[in-house]
This record gives sequence, structure tokens and C-alpha cells, in this order.
Amino acid sequence: MGLKIPLISGQGARIPAVVLAAGFVAACAGTPDANGINDPFEPTNRKIHGFNKGVDRMFVGPASKGYGVVPEPLKLAVGNVADTLDLPGDIVNNLLQLRLRDAGQNSLRLFVNVTAGMGGLFDIAGDTGLHGKPTDFGETLHVWGIGEGPYMELPLAGPSTARDTVGMLADIALNPVRLALPTKEANAATIIQLFSRLGDRDRFSETVDSILYESADSYAQARLLYLQNRRFELGQSPGGADTRDDGFIDPYADAASADAPSDDGFIDPYEDPYAQ
Repeated sequence: MGLKIPLISGQGARIPAVVLAAGFVAACAGTPDANGINDPFEPTNRKIHGFNKGVDRMFVGPASKGYGVVPEPLKLAVGNVADTLDLPGDIVNNLLQLRLRDAGQNSLRLFVNVTAGMGGLFDIAGDTGLHGKPTDFGETLHVWGIGEGPYMELPLAGPSTARDTVGMLADIALNPVRLALPTKEANAATIIQLFSRLGDRDRFSETVDSILYESADSYAQARLLYLQNRRFELGQSPGGADTRDDGFIDPYADAASADAPSDDGFIDPYEDPYAQ
């Protein structure tokens, strides 16, 4: 069965609608404050944040701890397969962004890990220095000139922006793996990715818990960390302006490095707590 890419088939009619939706939502509300935060929906966002914390406390956190007892080799294999399943979508977005080198690197990584890596169970490509170039449709919209829009907290999904919300929905609807595989296999792929997320939640449990349950204002802390990291990923300044050389501090940089910029007091929720 050939891989069906909806962007160049009958499904492609969805793309203009996605772009229009992104443009409308991004332009519909507010301007950033002095700290570069545009959050006109804060009262609603805070209620959703409270709901998400409840779900994490009652279900996600305990489930991730249960998953944490799974042997490391098995968790690593699940993470590798989840990464491989993400690559077709990354390649599509690389092409839409006209980043052909990244598309080529992700394509080669996909080929190597699907073949030599036994369907993605082993990261043979990574072992040889061929690492992925992850991206998403939210970044594609950024490349196309769609603004960030207001900050949003989504039920279950967590922090986002208007642009990234539209991008996330597009990634789900136009996912090449979901469209190419039969329903049963596509559902299995979704389950694998969910288990990979549980593994991430367990791995970074100390820092995530400190933000959600020990911060004076977990909503404001999560919002700031999300916007800092997302803007850094996209090469934007803290206020959202595009620039790749503005001195903006990478919140994911190693704080212990002698070359690292001065610490701003915020905890990286994705830093490996077991790293030396």
C-alpha cells in the first residue's frame, strides 16, 4: 500500500481551511503585555489548567509511575517506535516549510530505522549520528507567516497558542501514518505514542511535579515555560518577534555549562533529573 499524502491528494482541500482558521484565530484577540504574554482568555485558561492538574493528579501521574516500573529496554523500544511513527509527519512539514535538507535527513532516518532498526524498535540511525529534525504544523504555520495568537490551555493537551492549536489539529487530521494504515494498526500506533508520553511524564516527574504542585502559581509558571521554549524553538524573541540571533536564552540549555547564559530562576520541566 502506498503512503497517501493528503496534501497532494483530494484531502489537500483541507489545507486552505487550516490556514484560514489559523489566521483568524491568531488575529482575533489582544496584544502581548510588557512580558510578551498575550493571554486574553486567562480566566478560562486557569479553569482548564485546574482541570488538567486534577487529571494529572488522579490519572496521568499515577499511571506514569506504574509505567515507570517497566524494564528500561522495553520503554526505550516503545520510545523509539513512537519517534519513528512521528517521522512521516515531520517529513511532510519539512517539505511544506521548504526545508529540504531536514526532509532528506528525516527520510533517511526513517528508512534506516524501519529497515535496520526492525520497524523502529532500535534507533540505529541515532547510533550513527543521524538524528531527527522534529517539527509540526504549528511551525509550518509560523514559517508561512501566521502569528502566534493568544495563549491557550487545552483540556488534556495542556499549554498551547492559537496557532499551535490549529497546527496540532492539522497534524492529527492529516497524519500520514493514520491515513496510510488500516484502522486497527493506526489505533495501535496511537497507543504506542501514548505509552511513550507516559514514559516522558515518569522520566521528568520531579521537575513536572515541582511546577504543577510546588509553584506559587503553577498556571503562570507553566505558561511562561511553554512560551519561552516554543519561541526559542521557532527562533523568536521572548516577545514573539522573529530572530535567530537575539541573545534569547534557551530554557533547555545546560545550566551547569560554563558557557551557559545566566540562570533566570526557572526550572526546565524537560531536564533529565538524573543527568550528572
